[in-house]
Amino acid sequence: MKRLLAISPLLFLLVAVGGCDSGNSKTKSMEQLHRERGVPVRVEVISDDTQAGAYSWHAVLEGGRESTASALVADRVEQIKHRVGDHVKKNAVVVTFPTDNPAASYHQAKVAFEHSRTTLERMTSLYESGGISLQELDNVRTQHRVSEANWNAAREAINVDAPITGIITRINVRESQNVKPGDALFTVGDTRTLRARLLVTEVNAGLMRVGGPAEAEYAGKTLKGRIVQVDRSMNSKKQAYGVMVEFSNPGNMVASGSNAQVRIPVENTGTSLMLARKDVQRQDDEYYVFVVSGGDAVRKPVSIGSSIGTSVEILDGLQPGDTLITASQMLLEDGSSIRIVD
Repeated sequence: MKRLLAISPLLFLLVAVGGCDSGNSKTKSMEQLHRERGVPVRVEVISDDTQAGAYSWHAVLEGGRESTASALVADRVEQIKHRVGDHVKKNAVVVTFPTDNPAASYHQAKVAFEHSRTTLERMTSLYESGGISLQELDNVRTQHRVSEANWNAAREAINVDAPITGIITRINVRESQNVKPGDALFTVGDTRTLRARLLVTEVNAGLMRVGGPAEAEYAGKTLKGRIVQVDRSMNSKKQAYGVMVEFSNPGNMVASGSNAQVRIPVENTGTSLMLARKDVQRQDDEYYVFVVSGGDAVRKPVSIGSSIGTSVEILDGLQPGDTLITASQMLLEDGSSIRIVD
């Protein structure tokens, strides 16, 4: 993207003003000096040199695959068998409830299942010896399947399993706590990969492509990744476009839930430039800068895009060759007389 070239280094501005007149200036106010001699400013000229940039956002990293288990019954938590950070396999029991819960009918379902299993074994032997018809055996099999489904449902309500293989990233309850059906109990994430969802401008979304590179930095650790999804319709509530980025997380070096800085390199399109954030002023909903015209400061409205580190993208309002005022902006108004200090 277009960058700025400094004209020259500058001495401290107020010192430059105060040292110019050893007599009358001592009795004059700063405002009078500015009117007479111009506000001392520093400037930089906008160049048409171009370079690639890297857009930056802060985003929460979550497991590439995550699943939350919820309570199926209203009861108290009897036991929590694992802790946050434990690696669990799919279907491993993590949270249990009392087996005497009326809603689960745990013991009744168990007895019915065991009885149906015994009956099926006996009827299968009778069928093989010609004692019953195939239709009668099919009826017993159907009843056994129903009993087995009821038993599985009762077990799942009492013994809550890990929905996927991964690391327990969050436990929302404690032992003896009362919960209701639907309450979240714990979350398991496959953190070998991490994902972040970004909200970007239409301009940014148009520059990004699925498969493009990205990186995330957290606590001095850097993860390499790629763009896996770029929305092509705007989120009406956020007034932005969604971008999903996925990162490799070897050795689970970064925990799920970490707030990382995500960077995506974007090739310059030649339509925007970058300014230091401090050089862009804001009043109400309007952004503006001051440029030099003759010996005066001229206020110019600008349209801004994304932030890149301490810089901000200028989409419209400035051209190569404009002389940007980079200091003393707070002392300026549109049309203020200025004096460039070397």
